[in-house]
Amino acid sequence: MLRRPVVAGRFYSGSAAALKAEVEKYIKPCEAKKKVLGVVSPHAGYVYSGPVAGDLFSQIVVPGTAVILAPNHTGVGADFALWSSGHWRTPLGDVEVDEELADRLYTSCDLLEEDADAHHGEHSAEVQVPFLQYLNPGVKIVGIVIRSHKLDELKELGQRLAAAVKALRPDALIVASSDMTHYEPVAAAKQKDDLAIHKILGLDEDGLWHTVMKHRISMCGFAPTVAMLAACKALGAKKATLTTYQTSGDVSGDYDAVVGYAGVVVQ
Repeated sequence: MLRRPVVAGRFYSGSAAALKAEVEKYIKPCEAKKKVLGVVSPHAGYVYSGPVAGDLFSQIVVPGTAVILAPNHTGVGADFALWSSGHWRTPLGDVEVDEELADRLYTSCDLLEEDADAHHGEHSAEVQVPFLQYLNPGVKIVGIVIRSHKLDELKELGQRLAAAVKALRPDALIVASSDMTHYEPVAAAKQKDDLAIHKILGLDEDGLWHTVMKHRISMCGFAPTVAMLAACKALGAKKATLTTYQTSGDVSGDYDAVVGYAGVVVQ
């Protein structure tokens, strides 16, 4: 089964040469790359979120498998939609699905459904892939699009994911795809994002969930981030570090209605 790109030529460059040059523009030299358990990475058009994503991925080792937990923007499909086989295509080429890990997840986690419909029009997992394959051309991926916001379900997914990773791919990277606050004045956005980031840096998935709900923070990928934190803690995570925070205003010059972008590594 082939998952074709839906935002190539819009969120990022549509040709191989142009996309390679675009990713290279955002990747920075780093002599001491970190082995990490998980990350939070933004998913807007690269002109806006590329600097944050590039800074993040520049600092880490991209291992043989990456599990991408992504929010559902379209409302289509299952609450926990797994793409279980085949390849994902970008202008840089095809990336193989780690079918063994996907199968272990599917059989061990009752929440998951094999559902391509949730993936076909969803950009939030797709935009992570060019960075991953540029830094490790042999990387395999497992993509899960999450529509549920139920805390107990998100934590259960995290626990099941940790168990599968520990059994089969102990060096796997778990990517939570998320932008931060959407379309608020920059001061308000930063204030809300600071609250959410504080909980992420504290490895506090419960606190993140309650903070987002209490303050109505429009962090679109908070659910994937909750699941990622739960998984990483089960895998032994001890700390999280903010790599970069920016807003769309830093690119557009419009600070009246910004979107926030944060890069976080979990070790």
